[in-house]
Amino acid sequence: MSTDMSSSQAPSRPVAGVLWMVVTGVLFVAVTASVKLTGGRVPAPQAAFLRYALGLVFILPMIPAIRADHLGLRELKIFAMRGAGHTVGVMLWFYGMSTITIAEVTALNYMSPIYVTLGAVVFLGEKMALRRILAVAVAMVGAIIILRPGFRELEPGHWAMVGAALCLAGSYIVAKQLSGRVSAATLVAMLSVTVAIGLAPFAWAVWVPVSWNDLAILFLTAAFATCAHYSMGVAFKCAPVTVTQPVTFLQLIWAVALGYFMFDEGLDSWVILGGLVIIAAISFITWREAVVSRRKVTPVSGETKF
Repeated sequence: MSTDMSSSQAPSRPVAGVLWMVVTGVLFVAVTASVKLTGGRVPAPQAAFLRYALGLVFILPMIPAIRADHLGLRELKIFAMRGAGHTVGVMLWFYGMSTITIAEVTALNYMSPIYVTLGAVVFLGEKMALRRILAVAVAMVGAIIILRPGFRELEPGHWAMVGAALCLAGSYIVAKQLSGRVSAATLVAMLSVTVAIGLAPFAWAVWVPVSWNDLAILFLTAAFATCAHYSMGVAFKCAPVTVTQPVTFLQLIWAVALGYFMFDEGLDSWVILGGLVIIAAISFITWREAVVSRRKVTPVSGETKF
């Protein structure tokens, strides 16, 4: 959804846009928490596959939109390429969620829009003004504050989340290239199908018996993710991203609270500080792009998640 569309409808419903974005943040944290509830009983590739396979039921209403787009061989190849990269990112994301705190997962996820900004410069030939360069640098500082290399031992889950953010950012850039040719429903549906197919062999390689309880949890994960993207779309229609973007910082608050009260995770002030630094940088980039009326290439936090 373009910034222009959001902006044109924003003046009448800014409060609604903020409220819908609050709901979006709660739902995205619920996605992370629901996967963590499996307690590592299901290997990351298998858990990711089940989330997408069970979630295919939600794309059934999108079939008419896919048929209406009359996808050619070129589009199918691009979708396959996007699905392959997203598959790797999803496996890394599920692994990270099972090994590090919810707050760290949420904070490191905020880096995806920064990677998209850099990728747009490298692969799409976009120019980056000095203000954006400084904002990206500030966001990188925020990531360093969270990770604190040299001051503590970094776990594989931390590096997995860094890799996941990079892969998901690449997926988003490809999606932006396709957005002018196909509908949003086709983008979401084809991603779900290609990632489910891509995850299948990895899931088979590590397959373990799954309880009905874990299946129910992973189905909830798919439901939460679908609802989150729907509510985010409604938020964009109600208000411009310059209004809704700062609200994404609430995701970090929900994540910290949920991790503390539900999973007995300690409060890490460095993770909170680093997350806020990254959010401030993303909000500045979004605001600047709205001011100069440029095409939006930096997604809001969470927009790269599917």
